[in-house]
Amino acid sequence: MSDTPTDYSGPQRVLSGMQPTGQLHLGNYLGALKNWVSLQDDGNWECFYCVVDLHAITMPHDPATLPDSVRSAAAAYIASGVDPEKSAIFAQSAVPAHAELAWIFNCVARLGWLERMTQFKDKAGKDKERASVGLFTYPVLQAADILVYKATHVPVGEDQKQHLELCRDIAARFNRDFGKGEAIFPLTEPIIQGPGARIMSLRDGTSKMSKSDVSDNSRINLDDDADKIARKIKKAKTDPEPLPSEEDGLADRPEASNLVGIYAALTGKSKADIFAEYGGQGFGTFKPALADIAVEYLAPISDEYRRLISDKSEIDRILRKGADKAQAVAQPVVEEAKKIVGFWG
Repeated sequence: MSDTPTDYSGPQRVLSGMQPTGQLHLGNYLGALKNWVSLQDDGNWECFYCVVDLHAITMPHDPATLPDSVRSAAAAYIASGVDPEKSAIFAQSAVPAHAELAWIFNCVARLGWLERMTQFKDKAGKDKERASVGLFTYPVLQAADILVYKATHVPVGEDQKQHLELCRDIAARFNRDFGKGEAIFPLTEPIIQGPGARIMSLRDGTSKMSKSDVSDNSRINLDDDADKIARKIKKAKTDPEPLPSEEDGLADRPEASNLVGIYAALTGKSKADIFAEYGGQGFGTFKPALADIAVEYLAPISDEYRRLISDKSEIDRILRKGADKAQAVAQPVVEEAKKIVGFWG
């Protein structure tokens, strides 16, 4: 696509979101939410953070609980420091422009592009013929989520890089086919998340901390109280060896490496400093110290989350305000795209 226009010069915008499935946890906070707050507070970006409930229905879900799940995710965003006065916080489904642009992009994307998406293969499992079409076209909707705001940047983890590449392919194809020499959509750039982006399960140091893990002890939820946080850390899986005096000593010790990584992410200390303090000591010493740090760090977040979730009207007001702000940006983009592809009206 060497003839594709790339000279987009619009405002610098950031888009990100999470599904309202399960409680958000420490991995979500350190891997994403903390970064969202930094981007918001940087002052150089217009930030849009949505709860992606359109994506949530690509898998079996309970319609009766979905609205409260959206509120729970929004409350976790806010409790983590995402400021509704600085960033748009909204439910994806409340901004119809997402779905409208997704259909246009479905007609731009190519089947072969989607067939290469590894997340569909992982989620669909062996019986992909029974998976929903929505699950298959999920990455196209994700591209629409980004480009309906002409977002120039997206914070991504390792597991989302492929989807961002697809978003760039769709933008490039649209620009080439319809742009007449103009870059209608930006080729969105990744913001690679830093240390702490991969927080692993407390029960299995080789698996990422996950909302869907059947064991609640595998994660620290953002609504966990101090007792739960301390108990989960003290029960976290480890090995019988003491902590090493240098990082090389963590090779082939995934659970130990995970706990050291969490300590570093919560304190801002280097691993070298942690080993200097705890090297040679057992987890009977290290875990209580980590538990105290985690409780002190997360208590304000969990307290604010519980306050917010007890007042649905406040969350709904924030979500409506965010949706209005998002729609005001997104609708003109959709109208532009509809006109460009030749729709009547």
